[in-house]
Amino acid sequence: MRILYIDIDSLRPDHLGCYGYHRDTSPAIDALATQGVRFDNCYISDAPCLPSRTALWSGRCGFHTGVVNHGGTAAQPFIEGARRGFSDTFRLTSWMSALRDAGHRTATVSSFGERHAAWHWYAGYNEIYNPGKWGMDIADDVTPYALHWLERNAQVENWFLHVNYWDPHTPFRTPEALGNPFADDPLPGWLTEAAWQRMWDGFGPHSPQEPHGFGDATLPHEQFYKQFHNPDQIDGPEAMKWWIDRYDTAIRYVDMHVSRLLDALAEHGVLDETMVIISADHGENQGELNIWGDHQTADAITCRVPLIVRAPGAYNPGRVDAALHYHFDWAATLIELAGGRVPGNWDGRAFTDAFQAGEEAGRAYLVTSQQTWSCQRGVRFDDYMLLRTYHDGYKEIDPVMLWNVAQDPHEQYNLADTHPELVQKGLSLLAEWYGEMALTGSNDVDPMLTVLREGGPFHTRGMLPNYLARLRATGRDQHADRLMRLHPHAAG
Repeated sequence: MRILYIDIDSLRPDHLGCYGYHRDTSPAIDALATQGVRFDNCYISDAPCLPSRTALWSGRCGFHTGVVNHGGTAAQPFIEGARRGFSDTFRLTSWMSALRDAGHRTATVSSFGERHAAWHWYAGYNEIYNPGKWGMDIADDVTPYALHWLERNAQVENWFLHVNYWDPHTPFRTPEALGNPFADDPLPGWLTEAAWQRMWDGFGPHSPQEPHGFGDATLPHEQFYKQFHNPDQIDGPEAMKWWIDRYDTAIRYVDMHVSRLLDALAEHGVLDETMVIISADHGENQGELNIWGDHQTADAITCRVPLIVRAPGAYNPGRVDAALHYHFDWAATLIELAGGRVPGNWDGRAFTDAFQAGEEAGRAYLVTSQQTWSCQRGVRFDDYMLLRTYHDGYKEIDPVMLWNVAQDPHEQYNLADTHPELVQKGLSLLAEWYGEMALTGSNDVDPMLTVLREGGPFHTRGMLPNYLARLRATGRDQHADRLMRLHPHAAG
């Protein structure tokens, strides 16, 4: 089997035409979806980047790998200790190792491993091509490597090529030559002037008054953003439109490169014989929970990802699978479709028979995790998303929140107070999941507790004193008072 996996960083599904978006962001991806299967409820287990790709490539959630953060102890896999043999668990049971065992040559075009020091992520690859820009690559840096690899290997049997595009990730850096294809298109309907005003009056990292972090010019990454001429603030509806237009333009730019890869497969005569997969490492909040251009929560916006599979054979092209799946459930399914066996330590569950029969066979509920910008676990069940927060990441987030994501996809109306029975159901499912994780893990540590013990989410550590000063300097004393009350030990 030939497999092309296109991994688009920070791509939320509802900004693609095939998922119902009103803008023409993704003609090539949309066409692919009509020929394949579109999964409407695929979720990552652990957000964002490093935890998500570690979970997918290992087939195990962060509770079991130990990787849930972007720094500190929980950014590294659990130490295996005396039981570790000549090869570690990632080498023996990773997604790529399972595909290699099934006879596939594996290759990646990605700078992800270097960006996050995720050396365990490389396990099982035959070939690694790093464009060398630490995740600041644009599509024009990435595609030539992929095209050259296809030129040499497309007609060979049994390969897996992973191609990683970064463009929808802030700071926006799409080539200016592309212009603004969406200058005349309206914003998503929920982004009204009243919604902007509420967000402007609010607070939190990546909120409109601090869209690149904490509004702290002493921070190197905030200084770095300035060279890309992204606005310092989202100070009105016009700036809000600029922001969404730039995100959508980045998606359109990547879509053009997806088309180039598909054209290359056709030129080599193997397009119809190649499984093409489109997905992402996480979504992207664009105003939801007052977060702009980042992935800081365990909610449906950050944790729901697109998954489009165009496979050789029938599989009911144009079908929509609405069942609940983890991203590594699809990875397990792909292993079986490729003739391999899912490793016994995986949390991922294959649904191969259902996929081949054009049927749905998902999970009753999913649990999501975020420990890099906040400490949260979410539960996705029925039409609902419950969010349990243990550290708010200095955002305006209650300890327990509940949304009907079918009716309220942008999570504007918290139902926790009016539907206690649903809150109880969600918390019961979370407790059930926790028990299962504890019984099936090989370590006696909940990595979320490690994060909390080490000072909280990595990207918020040490940030509160300066942020309190900024809130007071910008007339938001009530928010500063709230954060001081909730985080007295971090306030300095």
